Amino acid sequence: MFEEEVQIVSGAHSLVTSLLAGASAGIVVDVVLYPLDTVKTRLQSQFGFWQSGGFKAIYKGLGPAAISSPIQGGIFFLTYDGIKTFNSKYLTGPNSSIQLPLPLVHIMSASCAEAITCVVRVPTEIIKQRRQADMKNKTAMNIVCAAIQQEGLRGMFRGYTSTVLRDIPFSVIQFPIWEYSMKSYTSYTGNTCSPLIVAACGALSGGIAAAITTPMDVAKTQIMLASNNLPLSVVMKNIYSNTGFSGLFAGFLPRITFVMMGGAIFFGVFEQSCRIIED
Repeated sequence: MFEEEVQIVSGAHSLVTSLLAGASAGIVVDVVLYPLDTVKTRLQSQFGFWQSGGFKAIYKGLGPAAISSPIQGGIFFLTYDGIKTFNSKYLTGPNSSIQLPLPLVHIMSASCAEAITCVVRVPTEIIKQRRQADMKNKTAMNIVCAAIQQEGLRGMFRGYTSTVLRDIPFSVIQFPIWEYSMKSYTSYTGNTCSPLIVAACGALSGGIAAAITTPMDVAKTQIMLASNNLPLSVVMKNIYSNTGFSGLFAGFLPRITFVMMGGAIFFGVFEQSCRIIED
């Protein structure tokens, strides 16, 4: 019974399938929704929306994002499914002395996957967001050289803590809801989830997670765009002092829209890619 439940909820994909499907989903969602991400970044910028470029050149910084996206997507799902498979076999299986609830397995898997993926994500985010909000048209190489010159290699990982503090809670909220939604659909209808249903569950879970974690996303953006490396607590305090409570939710609508659409595309493409690869 347990193995059947895992098959229904997670798809029980091989690690190679998870890697390839995650890479495919990552590149598709980031390229398709990049303009929304640019608008969100500029709305959250401490320099102001119009000073950061407004609606102009909304594909600035796409190159680094397009290169990094499949790597991030592949690493995330390789880690997520790998840890989930290990936990399901040794920590929740019928022969295990430890019986962890499935939501806890999903939380552990998603947290580990995010922490590892952020090692690749943060340098890319720095380049991408500084390109998105920069009116001086600096190249990606200019941004990398300036960051390393000012802060050493650490400059390329500025905002790692705030990114992890945004992404781990995001995934801790999103993935249990995503998995539970698919399980509930299967239990209610008796049918396995189609890619469309998987996509709908991804949109729902992503929207809820994005709404809750927006303040940390605003702080992360401002840390990465700032000329000086300020602690997260100082940045949060400055945002609240300068713009009030609403400032912590700057770019809320574009972020929710971006994440819900991204969740639908990402999980839908992931599921469809898994089926194509495994056929």
